Amino acid sequence: MHMPHDDAGGSDDYLVSRSQAWFAFAMTFGLMLFDYIDRQVIVSLFPYMKADWGLSDKQLGGLVSVISVVVAIGGLPVALLADRFSRVKSIVVMATVWSVATISCMFSRNYAQLFAARALVGAGEAGYGSVGAALIASLFPRRLRGALLGAFFAAASLGSVLGVLLGGAIAARWGWQTAFGVVGIPGLVMALLYLFVRDYKTVEIVNPSASGSYVSVGTLLRRTAATLAGTKTLVWACLGAAMQLIVVSSIWAWLPSFLNRVHGVPADQASRQAALVVLAGAIGGFVWGLVVDRMSKNRARFRLLTVAALCLVSMTIFLFAFAGSLAGSAQFALIVLGGFAMTCTVGPISAVVVDVIHPAVRSTGAAVLSLAQNLLGLAVGPVLTGWLSDQWGLSQALAVVPLFGLAAAGFFLYAMRSYESDLRAVANIRVQAVSA
Repeated sequence: MHMPHDDAGGSDDYLVSRSQAWFAFAMTFGLMLFDYIDRQVIVSLFPYMKADWGLSDKQLGGLVSVISVVVAIGGLPVALLADRFSRVKSIVVMATVWSVATISCMFSRNYAQLFAARALVGAGEAGYGSVGAALIASLFPRRLRGALLGAFFAAASLGSVLGVLLGGAIAARWGWQTAFGVVGIPGLVMALLYLFVRDYKTVEIVNPSASGSYVSVGTLLRRTAATLAGTKTLVWACLGAAMQLIVVSSIWAWLPSFLNRVHGVPADQASRQAALVVLAGAIGGFVWGLVVDRMSKNRARFRLLTVAALCLVSMTIFLFAFAGSLAGSAQFALIVLGGFAMTCTVGPISAVVVDVIHPAVRSTGAAVLSLAQNLLGLAVGPVLTGWLSDQWGLSQALAVVPLFGLAAAGFFLYAMRSYESDLRAVANIRVQAVSA
């Protein structure tokens, strides 16, 4: 049996065998891919839904934002349960629920039914990103965390690309409701296969007395809350990540409609062009994870400094793209470049959070990040941009939203003040693998 290793001390090695760790990564990556295919397939269907049901942009944006709201509400309790019981079994249940809910969307006959079905998709997805990230971070060496978490969250971008492409292609041939049924099935298969993934043992933050007395749920919750609240870096990193994801989610949700309305690109072709931007974001998420890992190799605080600078770069690019005088292919090339830069936070900030959180509540700490990202970021972007579009027009709305990148950079710079001290506080806590 593969021997456990010190997670944060002198040894920096795999917790399980390399093959088991990489199998776990592949499966967790695959489910994240299907998670976002199911979540984002709807954005390529907006033109068809608007024509069939006469929906406003605010209503269309709500169908994207409702998932983020439900994920934010459910993420913490799901992650807390996963931390206490089983991360692997929790993921199996989550993937099953969101896949079945996605399939049910194809049977919706009005906006209220579709809205409810999309909320159920969010209920299934609640906690997945945080639990999956905690599992990956614990099985692999610390030196690989930024790159691997960047790759893991890049699956969200790749899934969004596939969701947009598949949604547009299926809707053009068989109708927009059929798209939900087609993309929902693979997640069920992946859920069953995930039972073969290795987990790590639950780490105690509350030790029973020598007499073996039972630790109450209330005590456990209080200790968990105290552990998280005492980690200052967590708060500011979460706020910064949320601000940047307002930009990301707005571009993802509204670029197909922007190309269709402003430039007259047919709906299916607009979906394909928008998918290039999302794909650039997927590549960027992985590349920036590598870059930030290298930049912070000798000074940990440079991780946050680099990410703050990249947020300002992506903001500047989008301001020139949507508020400038460029048009046609030159404008689209700038949007693609902005798409590559805007996902700079996904891997590095997840690594920051995992680094400073006590291993006993690693999934829960990641869920706090997920809550902020979903409730304050992903949920805000699509519906805010839709509301601004109803008021001013879509071009003007997309020219304003990138300014949230400035707030993101400010929060990351503030988080630098406590990052290294929070790292030292958990530097020697050990994690062990569950026996095979």
